[in-house]
Amino acid sequence: MADRPPPQARDETPLERADRNFAELLQELRVTQTGVQILFAFLLTLAFTQRFPSLDMGQRIIYVVTLLLSVVAAALFTAPAALHRMLFQRNAKPVIVRISSRFAGTGTVVLSLAFTGAVLLVVDVSLGRTAGITAAVATLLVCVGLWHILPLLVRRTLLSSRRAREPAADPVRSARPR
Repeated sequence: MADRPPPQARDETPLERADRNFAELLQELRVTQTGVQILFAFLLTLAFTQRFPSLDMGQRIIYVVTLLLSVVAAALFTAPAALHRMLFQRNAKPVIVRISSRFAGTGTVVLSLAFTGAVLLVVDVSLGRTAGITAAVATLLVCVGLWHILPLLVRRTLLSSRRAREPAADPVRSARPR
């Protein structure tokens, strides 16, 4: 997270670290925001196609929920810029970074649900409900796996390797009374 000191010391002040972390976060958001914008545009145009009136009530509900999830994801991914703008030059950069990081994390959860809903809708309309549910579950598993589980596993591996590199305590010295 942005509020933790880096594992390796850098020659930077806390404010320089906050600036760097915010710049890195904004770069991450640029990548994810493009996906959200494409999904949102697709969903907006879908309601105006000739086939939309033929959707059953379940498909329409999936559509509306997915559209709303994409709006929430877009809002979460753009919130850091709005927060920064409102708190600009108020000596709040570390707070902005911490809150913005939470927005981004929550945004990835919401985006994975929006992607899942979009896949469910498209596959349901084109191949049927069972195929739609199967594709949606697979989509959710891929998003959760790549965006949440994989980073946790990598973090655990990094922590384990750091612990292994730390010098072990001398058992003889530790056992001596002081």
